[in-house]
Amino acid sequence: MRLFPVFLRRLSLAVALSAAAVGIIPVVAPAGLTAAYADTISKIEVTGSTRVDAETVRAYLTIKPGRPYTASDVDESIKALYATGLFKDVKISRQGGALVVNVVENPIINQIQFEGNKRLSDETLTGTIDSKSRSTLTTAKVQSDVQRILDAYRAIGRYRATVTPKIIDLPQNRVNLVFEINEGDKTGVSKITFVGNHAFSDSRLLTVIRTRETGLLGFMRTTDTYDPDRLAADQELLRQFYYNHGYADFRLISATADLDRERNTFFITFTMEEGPQYHYGDVNVESSVQSLDAKQLERVVLTHKGGVYDASEIEKTVEALTVAASSQGYAFAQVRPRGDRNFDNHTIAITYSVDEGAKAYVERIDIHGNTRTRDYVIRREFDLSEGDAYNRVLVDRAQRRLNNLGFFKTVNITTEPGSAPDRVIINVQVEEQPTGEISFGIGYSTTDGVIGDVSISEKNFLGRGQYLKISLGGGSNTQNFIFSFTEPYFLGRRIAAGFDVFYNNYEQTSYREYAQKQIGGDVRFNFPITEEFNVGVYYRLVHSDVTVPNNGYIASAIVLAQGKTLTSLVGGTLTYNKLDNNLNPQDGYFARFTQEFAGLGGDVKYLKSKVEAKYYHSLYADWSLLGMVRGEGGLINGVNQNLNVTQQIFVGGDLIRGFQDNGIGPRDYNTGDALGGKYYFAVSAEAQAPFPYLPQELGLTLAAFSDAGSLWGVSSGINGACAYPTGTIGANGDIVCSPAPLTVVEGDNMSLRWTAGFGVRWQSPFGPLRADFAWPIKQETFDKTEVFRLSGGTQF
Repeated sequence: MRLFPVFLRRLSLAVALSAAAVGIIPVVAPAGLTAAYADTISKIEVTGSTRVDAETVRAYLTIKPGRPYTASDVDESIKALYATGLFKDVKISRQGGALVVNVVENPIINQIQFEGNKRLSDETLTGTIDSKSRSTLTTAKVQSDVQRILDAYRAIGRYRATVTPKIIDLPQNRVNLVFEINEGDKTGVSKITFVGNHAFSDSRLLTVIRTRETGLLGFMRTTDTYDPDRLAADQELLRQFYYNHGYADFRLISATADLDRERNTFFITFTMEEGPQYHYGDVNVESSVQSLDAKQLERVVLTHKGGVYDASEIEKTVEALTVAASSQGYAFAQVRPRGDRNFDNHTIAITYSVDEGAKAYVERIDIHGNTRTRDYVIRREFDLSEGDAYNRVLVDRAQRRLNNLGFFKTVNITTEPGSAPDRVIINVQVEEQPTGEISFGIGYSTTDGVIGDVSISEKNFLGRGQYLKISLGGGSNTQNFIFSFTEPYFLGRRIAAGFDVFYNNYEQTSYREYAQKQIGGDVRFNFPITEEFNVGVYYRLVHSDVTVPNNGYIASAIVLAQGKTLTSLVGGTLTYNKLDNNLNPQDGYFARFTQEFAGLGGDVKYLKSKVEAKYYHSLYADWSLLGMVRGEGGLINGVNQNLNVTQQIFVGGDLIRGFQDNGIGPRDYNTGDALGGKYYFAVSAEAQAPFPYLPQELGLTLAAFSDAGSLWGVSSGINGACAYPTGTIGANGDIVCSPAPLTVVEGDNMSLRWTAGFGVRWQSPFGPLRADFAWPIKQETFDKTEVFRLSGGTQF
């Protein structure tokens, strides 16, 4: 009895195979198997397609009429049709001598909508997803778009965001695609911890990285959320920071971000090994290139024996040596630094080896991704062009320059072989970012009250790399306007050229017994000698109108200053900047010398000089104690003429805290009005440390300081000046002046003023604010003192 079912199954299979052989029924092999035979069809029929042409469907098939096909060909054809993204369902069957392909087309997206999004705009989300209006709808693409939207929200710290896609059917096989979004709460960074740091405090390292801790003012920041890309950049910033401060053995062991889902916050931990600090040992230059003198190359070396090891200085030295060798005709020279560590005395001997590199030329430079920035703006940052000798060091420098422009979010430079073995193609891939800014400034001065400004700036004007700024500001006693334009590559050279047009209106105040209006402009040029040192020259033309209100007892010298004058001057600056950060410096120094000569026409002739310097250094890392010393001095002398009061130098609380503006220096004996001076100097020492027991993310620091300085040297035309002599002699024998008395100068000597005090600094979201309390230790009886001063400002 058991043999009968087996017999029946064999008989059924034989009948089916016989029928298939004469074309009565089709044979479909099981998935993944290939039939042991092949068949042919005479034609292919397409059904179900409305938008897609039947010939287009046939083009994707691997089965052709008159050619044998197998079940695997059917499977491949179905896969090919699905891969087009045009069809929701595909079926292939045999009907007689024809192959019938039945398709169900994917619907067309009529409209894409986003609901519930507030933090990210519709435009931003539309650019994030792959699905577009008037394109076909596929399940795979929708699922991918959901993940893309979630990734976009995670990038701004919204890890609790959810996205639900909904499809609304419309006539004619069309749909509306709706993404319902629940943005969730902001996922902040609760705590940033550094483990293994000894040379630098946590607060110092927090200034190095970009990620910030969430706090009271977190709603005004975007860097206090977890971003894996930002965390990766922070790791590189920490490495560079330690390498640039002598810690050549520094290792960042790990950087972890742990999510507390209940509290919806991250805890970030950087674990490191600092190692010892190294100094430079012997520094040498070796050249294997014939006729290339190593001694001459040593003049451009920036690393010197005994100095603290600095990886950035070594990189800049390699660039300088490469350029120096190229200028001597060795365009293919390659410079390789070699460091020999002495672990006992913690020194690294540096040897720069200059060799003849492989000869390769730049075939072309291809630029991609710049939709707004002109090609030449990018090309001019390269010190090489098509046909020049290829040098990787110069390419790396160009990449650093492009990053520093601030025009691009990312810059990636790669190379590929050219049309010949000695040809190289340089590919520059950039991703542009917004370069315009509308900014508002606000501040407070105890003398001028609330002051503010609004400005519009664009640092890549019309994609040409030009800088444009319009600013309007003022307060209760001042109003100002300025228009600035700068071309960073004047005449195709690395020379910044620009001009400014300005208007200033200063009203009479308690410390300025006159009103003054200025309108003018200047033309300026800046020549960078190195990355730290530059030279600037400028020409300025200013029309000034000084008026003295007739409402008080005012010194004759001030009355004499009223009237209109035209000042035509030329000036120059020498600047050396080695600060690690211009806005919030923690290390380095800055120095500038300025010289002006007025007298190229106009009504005023004088020579004015000014020198200023600042130095920042960590005093005690464990307390984040920062020290700063500052010095400034200058002089002005009339050329074949005397200076009036408005042309002299005034010194006060901006340089020597504890005094009012124009609070020190020579004064009129009768009226007490400040007269200014021709010579001045000011020095200051300050120590800063974070507020104890307060979260560092608040940005509050304490400061203790001491200032000293002096102002003296009244112009000879001021002492004894009489505005309106009456021709009569007073009881004391002086000429009677009306309405102002004869100017009698007091305090015209180099008397030292000295103050000390403390203050609070706040790196607020509105910009740096400072409040200082200062008391004079040494002063003159006629000086104007001021215990409290509040100042600050910002752009946001």
